[in-house]
Amino acid sequence: MNIKVVEKKVMDPLAEINKVKLYLNPIPHDFEFVSMLDNTKPGADIILAFLMENLGKRNFINVKKPAGAPSTTSQLETAAKGDIAVIALGDCGSCSNWVILDAIRLEKMGIPTISICSDKFSSFAHDLAKAHGAKDLKILSVKHPVAGLSIEEIRFKTLPILPSLRYILQIP
Repeated sequence: MNIKVVEKKVMDPLAEINKVKLYLNPIPHDFEFVSMLDNTKPGADIILAFLMENLGKRNFINVKKPAGAPSTTSQLETAAKGDIAVIALGDCGSCSNWVILDAIRLEKMGIPTISICSDKFSSFAHDLAKAHGAKDLKILSVKHPVAGLSIEEIRFKTLPILPSLRYILQIP
């Protein structure tokens, strides 16, 4: 039997991309429009719906994108219509990667973001943000796993991030 060995260059997602610090956008005090960017991972829609129920009287812009892939320009432009954007859900390697990279792209467009990852991937998410010059990117963690749970179980796992979300958004 013959075996062919092929070497390929692989990008290290945690390698420093540049030495430039990304200055994150401040959360506006009087925001009205909130973009909810759903990467269609199981449970992301439930997390975002639960957060919408708890953010008071706001206008929500719902954007869906495929999991494990970057948002398209059109999806980012729609999300950028909000005063802030909440992005969910990073609960595996590729989807956590794109949650953070989409957040960085929105921050570069002038939109403050809050990303939601499971606790098993939040360390990776913070490292990735730091590698891209955004060490202070706002990332909230829900308990892993989320996929395969009932609506009530997902809502229960989302409950602990509400105080942090309200604090970041300056909502009493």
